[in-house]
Amino acid sequence: MTQQSQKQSQLPRRFYKTASACAHEGNWRVELDGRPVKTPAKNELSFASQDLAALVASEWSAQGEHIDPSTMPLTRLLNVAIDRAPLTRDAMADEIAKYAETDLVCHLAEGPTELRERQDAGWRPWRDWAGRELDIVLVPVEGIIASPQPAASLTAARAHAASLDDISLTGLTWGCALFGSAVLACAVERGALKADEAFELSRIDEAWQVEQWGEDEEAMDALSRRRKDAQSIGKLFAALSR
Repeated sequence: MTQQSQKQSQLPRRFYKTASACAHEGNWRVELDGRPVKTPAKNELSFASQDLAALVASEWSAQGEHIDPSTMPLTRLLNVAIDRAPLTRDAMADEIAKYAETDLVCHLAEGPTELRERQDAGWRPWRDWAGRELDIVLVPVEGIIASPQPAASLTAARAHAASLDDISLTGLTWGCALFGSAVLACAVERGALKADEAFELSRIDEAWQVEQWGEDEEAMDALSRRRKDAQSIGKLFAALSR
């Protein structure tokens, strides 16, 4: 038995025929053969947005013989949003401010010149956007050593995060971790930047290294998974904005 087939055999078998988004008590919940899907804490996967419920239902519909949580990023994220976010909002808002403190888009390479120019062209407009739209004014530096950012900007980043509902806050936190940037994540959350574009901006350094040294198969597999996660973030915020 291959490692992949062994992994599959350890996953729970699919036990339902259909997954759907169904109206229930003013909201939309995900149902399997007419029964509500529950989170690990036994809450219903239920949302105000029909589009969001449909997206989650599509993840369940796409499962094969076994249910693989690794292929269900929105289900996992929304489990967290429902079960944990209400209890950890302050910590999550603090985390957004910490990302702003060492934000990827502030760390410009000391060289080579071409890489530095790519970073500046890609990141400067979004630093400017964050300052203009969210009062998050961040100072760029050369190299990887962090420089203190304005306290008012970190406060603004935290305040913006704290103003979001549980689902948006959880999505923003996930975006920060994926992009390494509160600026890019906030731009996606606000609908100013597409998630796939934010992802490519977040990997300017990585793309440069691939150009210089070539592709590694394992790294490219990981890149593919991260890109899919970025697409899921985009779908999440698009559904919430409708």
